[in-house]
Amino acid sequence: MPSFPAVDPIPLPAPIWLFKLLHIVTLSLHFVAVGMLLGGLILAVGLSLFDGPAHVAARALARRLTVVMTYVINLGVPPLLFAQVLYGRALYTSSVLIGAWWISIIALLTLAYWLLYRFAARLDAGKPAWLTGLSAWVIVGFIARLLSTNMTLMLRPEAWRAMYSASGAGIYLPTGDPTTTPRWLLMLAGGFFIAGLWMIYLAGRATFTAEEKKFLAGAGGKVAVLAGLVYCLCGIWAYSVQPDVVKTGLATHPLYHWYGYAAYGWFACVGLGIVIAAISGFGKLTAGWLSWAATLTAILLEITFTVYRDAVRDLTLLSKSFDVWDRAVVTNWSVVGLFLVLFVASLGVIAWLISVVARAQKPMEGVA
Repeated sequence: MPSFPAVDPIPLPAPIWLFKLLHIVTLSLHFVAVGMLLGGLILAVGLSLFDGPAHVAARALARRLTVVMTYVINLGVPPLLFAQVLYGRALYTSSVLIGAWWISIIALLTLAYWLLYRFAARLDAGKPAWLTGLSAWVIVGFIARLLSTNMTLMLRPEAWRAMYSASGAGIYLPTGDPTTTPRWLLMLAGGFFIAGLWMIYLAGRATFTAEEKKFLAGAGGKVAVLAGLVYCLCGIWAYSVQPDVVKTGLATHPLYHWYGYAAYGWFACVGLGIVIAAISGFGKLTAGWLSWAATLTAILLEITFTVYRDAVRDLTLLSKSFDVWDRAVVTNWSVVGLFLVLFVASLGVIAWLISVVARAQKPMEGVA
């Protein structure tokens, strides 16, 4: 009996490489937003316990996190859809097996979203808000755990039968996978690193006083330096627990050994980010070039991470007789062309909207 459900007889309407490219691009942007949310929220909670520039920084992060959440959600939908096209036989199965938990993500996201608004409102009103913010972070972190669980369960067809036999209602979460926790902790550590770089970016904005800019640059830089070192260790751990067949494939497979070079790019981006963070954290510089260097590094970091992650997933599935490239394709180039035009246009509109918000004249952050 096959480990995976039968292949859908309907051919794919576009080349597989195009689906994978779109998946990597959109997932990279999603991961940037996720990092800002996971790291920025817990940093805002900690900073809210202090007065002066720290409290101003907490309010600034909290106000922006409600917007960041919209990008987390909206940028998370496209890569999930592309993943369903490419890996549906595995992803649909794992999603059903943890169906009760998978559906609960909608309610959890709604609750976390509401708590983010309450967190920001309480800070603006001068009320204690750490418990509200911490509650939101716990929920968001648990959602990340559920996502990591599903994305690893889809790679383990050998565990599916036992899980379904235990419960067809999807109420149990899988155990025994040595890669789930390292992957989850890698995302959390990456969140702190991205959040530190985000604070460096904010230090270059004109809506803060000179004192507040120095605080953002110093605190964000120090956080990013420490988080970057932990991030590297988590990355090494996550690689070390991969099956030997995956490690061998990353070194010798005709296609995926090229993907393996993304690991060097990832380490280079982390190293560059640490250097930028050290300059900002210990020199307390707020130069515009440093702000944009931190932003570009964060984006490149997530792109290299996502490419390498894609190779690990494909090689794991290939070792279990699931070849993502073995699909019938009948390309409708007119539809593909229209989609790409609209896709690029939408990215341009998003970038323009972000730039408009960034350039908008606003009162100083420290003013209620």
